[in-house]
Amino acid sequence: MEEFDIAIIGAGMAGASLAAECAPHARVLLIEAEDTPGYHTTGRSAAFWDEVYGGPAVVPLTLAAGPYLAEHGFLHERGSLVIGRAHERDGLERFVADYAGLGAHVELVDRAAMAALVPGLLPEWTAAVWQPGCADIDVAGLHQHYLARARQAGSVLRVRAQVDRIEKAGGLWEIGWRTAGQDVRVRAALVANAAGAWADTVAGQAGARRLGIAPLRRTIVQLRLDGPVPATLPLTFDLAGEFYFKPSGDRLWLSPHDETPDVPCDAAPEEYDVALAIDRMSRVVDWQVQAVERRWAGLRSFAPDRAPVYGFDADVPGFFWFAGQGGFGIQTAPAAARLGAQLLLGQGPDEMTASLDPAAYAPGRLRAAVPVETSAQA
Repeated sequence: MEEFDIAIIGAGMAGASLAAECAPHARVLLIEAEDTPGYHTTGRSAAFWDEVYGGPAVVPLTLAAGPYLAEHGFLHERGSLVIGRAHERDGLERFVADYAGLGAHVELVDRAAMAALVPGLLPEWTAAVWQPGCADIDVAGLHQHYLARARQAGSVLRVRAQVDRIEKAGGLWEIGWRTAGQDVRVRAALVANAAGAWADTVAGQAGARRLGIAPLRRTIVQLRLDGPVPATLPLTFDLAGEFYFKPSGDRLWLSPHDETPDVPCDAAPEEYDVALAIDRMSRVVDWQVQAVERRWAGLRSFAPDRAPVYGFDADVPGFFWFAGQGGFGIQTAPAAARLGAQLLLGQGPDEMTASLDPAAYAPGRLRAAVPVETSAQA
């Protein structure tokens, strides 16, 4: 039976980046249930690096990750606007004050600046917060970068490996799955739970308390409009959180910013959410939709307090959480993975993670959220 220092369950962005950071220092196994890594949330992301996206708990991770993403060529300048109507100006001013205080680069702009950035903006939208540093992320490139780093450092990847057993035996974890009609068993000193929407399920298999990490469905549609989409169009949100849109080549990607509770699954878009997105956009700009060319959905998984969960389980020795990264797991990946590896390996902080407080993300803050579930019940 093969033995490893660390077995990481899940090979999306979370698992791949964690494996890349751990592999130079440990024998790492990366386990993926699907045929290829990144099939679920990672492969469906419209990711961007936005200093304020995810809220105050996420800002330190985003700011720490930015230099790595930029230095390795994964960011492409975009800029973002958070727009509001006249009655929302006070909210926009508070938004600027709150996030500027956390180190984000944000500024209030007027109607003229908004209209120059978003052609066809309807007149009731009168003020906005401009974030010049916002950038598109090459998601596929970043994911492959981490998979390659992990492989080059000696990690082992197993796909089509739907884990059905996680048990302690003789001081080591035994992890098992069935593939090609054969039972496969491996051993590892540590198990890292990077299973995304399935994080609580994996915890239950290992006898750990579920932390209430819930998958929420997010819908995106690709639209062809009656005119060209400006290449300089910023990522545009509204203050109330009811939509965002951004260019993708000469098409528009649009979301109703939905967070519909779901179960771990191969998520699919609902027609209602597609129609809702288009209706909300019609109240913002005067653009005409010629065709809905694509639609898709992904699951974004959140802990109850919406902060990510990084660290060893409070009750089950050797079981490590790397989950609950919502819709910000890609923009924070370099810093999150570096911090996760340091916690897993017992290393101290470095320049990237020196500003991060691991206690803010520790799973112990969520203890007793859900009763223990054994692997037999999972």
